[in-house]
Amino acid sequence: MKKSMLALALVTGLGGCSTTTLPPDNSSSLYFSALYNSQAKPVSSVLLEPTLLNADVILVGEWHTHPGVHLFQAALFEQLSKSNKRTALSLEQFSRADQPILNQYVKGEIGEQYLIDNTQAWPNYKSDYRPLIELAKANNSDVIAANAPKNIVTCIGRQGISYLNKLDETQQSYIASTIDTSPSDYKQRFMASMHHGTASQNENYYAAQVTWDETMAESIVNYLNNHNGARVMHIAGDFHVKNGEGIARVIKRLAPSLNVVWISPVTSVQANQTGYQLQVNALPPRYVQKQHQQAAFKALAKRGEQTVCL
Repeated sequence: MKKSMLALALVTGLGGCSTTTLPPDNSSSLYFSALYNSQAKPVSSVLLEPTLLNADVILVGEWHTHPGVHLFQAALFEQLSKSNKRTALSLEQFSRADQPILNQYVKGEIGEQYLIDNTQAWPNYKSDYRPLIELAKANNSDVIAANAPKNIVTCIGRQGISYLNKLDETQQSYIASTIDTSPSDYKQRFMASMHHGTASQNENYYAAQVTWDETMAESIVNYLNNHNGARVMHIAGDFHVKNGEGIARVIKRLAPSLNVVWISPVTSVQANQTGYQLQVNALPPRYVQKQHQQAAFKALAKRGEQTVCL
């Protein structure tokens, strides 16, 4: 473990020194990673990378629960916090409704278990997001609970975007003021990924997806509007980040002057991309036998049925 973490620090240059970046091989662990720019050139040190340092928003896509990606996120935030530009941490993993309690935790007014029990903190908070929050606390950095509440998004997925009309004023404040479901390359990519459900059901699912994107983007823009000269590093699943189509597209619509860059995890680096690439080894396959996957989907759908919609 220690050897792998040291390899990450050396290879990405996040320790502040300039090094040669080597690609992962099949024998390296899941903690090993290397960062490349859009031309597939290795980034030796974040502190020597003007494109990252000059950005107003850095979107870091993740494969949820990938240890190498999460370790990189913490290392990147630590290095950005050492630069001259104040850096706030923004997270998909907390919703706007969680912001008051999250603020209390960052200020040291409540304990970690109280935070977890009284917010929509993800089940893997302690293993994957605790390091980021603790770094923010140590650096007196703001933390943005950027996302829309899960229960509202679930109901949009069931009933469509019209569900927003049923929300009261407080609930509506947890959702972006505009949800754009019009055709786009992003919508086409989303629909292509849907292999089940009717056309109308998939439209509802897309409305739910975009509600996440719109709300996270608006949360980031609102913060920057109120904190002149700051930078935001935002963590989200890579579908929201990849190719600058999800969150980045909305940010540019809301605030065209903002400089937005993104980092996506990959197993194979390619040239002429639109963003940075974090090369990591693939996670083990979640399922080998189809019946196991189907059983898991059924269990997930059953848990979703527990959400009560208006």
